[in-house]
Amino acid sequence: MEEKFEDWRGREAIPDKHGGIKAASIACVVEMMENMVFLAYSTNFITYFKKSMHYSSAEASNMVTNFTGTSFLLTIFGGFIADSFLTRFTAFVLFCSIELLGLILLTLQAHNPNLQPHGDNTPSTLQSAVLFTGLYAVATGVGGVKASLPAHGGDQLDSRKQSLISGFFNWYYFCICFGGLLAVTIMVWIEENKGWSSSFDITTVVLASALVIFATGFPMYRFKRPTGSPLTRIVNVLVSVARNRNRFVTDAEMTQSHNSTDKTIHYNKFKFLNKAKLNKKISATEIEETRTFLALQPIFASTIVMNCCLAQLSTFSIQQGMLMNRKLSHSFEVPAASLHAIALLFMLSSIAFYELFEKKISLSNMNERSASFNLKRIGAGLALTSLSMAIAAIVEVKRKHEAVHNNLRISVFWLEIQYVLLSFSDLLTLGGMLEFFYRESPASMRSISTALGWCSTALGFFLSTVLVDVIKSGTGWLSGKDLNESRLELFYVVLCVLNTLNLFNYIFWAKRF
Repeated sequence: MEEKFEDWRGREAIPDKHGGIKAASIACVVEMMENMVFLAYSTNFITYFKKSMHYSSAEASNMVTNFTGTSFLLTIFGGFIADSFLTRFTAFVLFCSIELLGLILLTLQAHNPNLQPHGDNTPSTLQSAVLFTGLYAVATGVGGVKASLPAHGGDQLDSRKQSLISGFFNWYYFCICFGGLLAVTIMVWIEENKGWSSSFDITTVVLASALVIFATGFPMYRFKRPTGSPLTRIVNVLVSVARNRNRFVTDAEMTQSHNSTDKTIHYNKFKFLNKAKLNKKISATEIEETRTFLALQPIFASTIVMNCCLAQLSTFSIQQGMLMNRKLSHSFEVPAASLHAIALLFMLSSIAFYELFEKKISLSNMNERSASFNLKRIGAGLALTSLSMAIAAIVEVKRKHEAVHNNLRISVFWLEIQYVLLSFSDLLTLGGMLEFFYRESPASMRSISTALGWCSTALGFFLSTVLVDVIKSGTGWLSGKDLNESRLELFYVVLCVLNTLNLFNYIFWAKRF
């Protein structure tokens, strides 16, 4: 059945007047600006927390991973709000405004000496309160923006034209990476050379401009009214199963529960969900949504450790770079956070190449890509992560040996190996997971499935926080004043081992999918 959309007056949308490529392209431009703002501080926040706010290395690392993890985890909350109560346009405006308010608070703190710690003192209660209020207002806004904006952009296009939808998401991801490239080059240079107050000024203006640009498209957008969240329906099914756990389900009722018009995966799994059919208010489609959601969880869970490894690019890898030789000339020094730039350039090239390649193959050939292809793609990304962690450990051994025994600082570009490998690992794993979830899920729950990709990133960053705390207290490897007095290479070995074990776990579930 064709989806129904309305214009801003609440009347039926006119195809030639509302929506279309122009309206969808605004979402791409806005995402580029918003992601530039988000990555401008999230990739380099560790230097702000250490140098300006005087937190220790371990505390600063955990603050970065907690902030980033919360931002991505809140995509579930943002998606729930957008699906259940607001249009995606309204949800974006609301959450982008919250992000902007948090950024303004951080900007005020960066400009006011009384809201910053003096000397080598740690922040006072008031200073910490201002910092964390601003941080998590930004995190809340980011979660809602990343949940609502891509779906809003997709709503502007005819979902029956799969090549158009595919092209939009390719270029949307391209804009994400391009915004990231601007963040880790221009913005990081400003943070390192002009100060964080200047960086906060610029990012505040950019985010406010993004909000204005998005709002100017209001008359041309088409809107889909909220119809309820799949998350609510899944909870209802599980509650019904729990209430009817001791009741017997007949064969006829079990068979009826499979008569869903939606696509389902492994309908013979999780047969206990058939007990939800005893509740006459729950449809067969809702049961199959829940069955699909549960079947996807082992694949989703198997990507969390990979994202834990990825988190190190924003924490310990930055700290390593700060202790290495970053000079390209007598007058120019490479900011450690800008090491992302080369990896992002590779990714931008690969996305553009993929878009050109996709136009040369027929849609029928695209549709022949099976779940097996994407499962192998995810597995390749996980394997690449283990390799990158092994190389990261070797590089850290070399860096510390030269620094401690020879009083030499090796080139920061030694870190580029792990940056490139982990970036391509993320491209393979996240890209494969999003397409896999999209293809294997019923149409009614594709939004919640897409959010699982961001949630995997969030849980990976939180896992990093836990591992850092456990290893710091249990072994003391990360307790030194700086990395020259720590055993970071052993932490990387632990991550390599954990991810390798996780890879075997993934293979087990992938073969049984």
